Amino acid sequence: MQGKRIVFLGTHGQFNIGDELLLETFLAQLGTENQYYVNSYDPAFTARQLSPRFRAEVFHTAAERGRFLRYLLGCDLLFFGGGSIIKELYASVGRSRYATLLMVLATVTFTRRIARKPIVMSNIGVGPISTPWGRRLARWILRQVDVLSVRDEKSYQTCLSLGLEPDPSTALSPSTTLRAGRVRRAPDAVFVNPAKVFREDEARPVAGISPRSSSRDEPAQGGTLLEGASAVSRLRIALNLNYDIENPANWETFQANLADALKTLHARQPLELHALPMQSRFKAEHDYKVLAEFRPRIPDIPMILHRPETHREAAAIIAACDLLVSERLHAIVIAAILGVPCFALMYDTKVRELVAGLGIEAYAVDVNRPFYPETVAHGLATLVENAADVRAHLLARSAALRAALNAYFAELERLLTRRL
Repeated sequence: MQGKRIVFLGTHGQFNIGDELLLETFLAQLGTENQYYVNSYDPAFTARQLSPRFRAEVFHTAAERGRFLRYLLGCDLLFFGGGSIIKELYASVGRSRYATLLMVLATVTFTRRIARKPIVMSNIGVGPISTPWGRRLARWILRQVDVLSVRDEKSYQTCLSLGLEPDPSTALSPSTTLRAGRVRRAPDAVFVNPAKVFREDEARPVAGISPRSSSRDEPAQGGTLLEGASAVSRLRIALNLNYDIENPANWETFQANLADALKTLHARQPLELHALPMQSRFKAEHDYKVLAEFRPRIPDIPMILHRPETHREAAAIIAACDLLVSERLHAIVIAAILGVPCFALMYDTKVRELVAGLGIEAYAVDVNRPFYPETVAHGLATLVENAADVRAHLLARSAALRAALNAYFAELERLLTRRL
């Protein structure tokens, strides 16, 4: 598309690497020749991120509502790109359960009834929605959306249970009309990116990670050899933790069990952990804080605290490690695209669905329930043993998802170009 005025909404400016990656991914697919109006909790940060590649005006999500309404009245299209858009909030977030649903409902209703502009929700997550009121709000929202695609089977089935119709076509076709009340499946949008998108800074060394070719048998910067251990090759693990789990009552138990699992594995083979926060500020319990507080639980295991700001910096850490152990969805997606074996700490529905979609159920555990530390230690050891096969599997699966997404976005562009 060219020359369209598109209001693009998401969770931007919260310094969540996955959300910022979704923003760049969608704008790249929609085209650089459009005028975008993008919301952000830090407009200056988001404007720097998008400039000079995209023509974008950035407004504050909470403080510039009047400007937002003017954009909606003057735009050609309202586009929600990726993320868990339709959901009830967990208690651990510290906000009203229905805060997101009410905000989205107000936006969609204004756009459809007052501005009379088409609405697209693309590759989004739907859920968790566990209350009758939440289901009612979600139904009111989704029935007003002209084009709706969801990123996983659970979201798809939730939409059907809310009364939406399955889209009869396997793909968008040029003859398809904009029609509310239909839903189709499409993978998480980030899978459309080839590995080279994450490797533009590959030649730049990552602080705290020595190149394998020159110092594979040396401890990383800031690391120490175990007392009595020889200087053997350490297994490098990129570790991500995220506090916002479905069952916060199990948070302490989860951390204790994970620490014991890592200690068990470390006793078999020396480890070197690399903290991979996907969000290092904005909210009180951000990933960097959680990882820093986790480090004292494993005093004998070297752990280097990194603070990546972009998806390329996060990808560089993942690529430099042997394994990824992660709660965050987009850290796992990046690892899959790069072919890095990953063990998933499933903290909510979207990660469970991603694990199923990637076919790595054998290398995952639900953090909302107690588990035996030995189970995770054994799973990680098995992952190391099968690393070559898992790498090949992830690369093949990612390639298939990328092909499906390329077809999806091409058809979506043809539809919108004809109908706008």
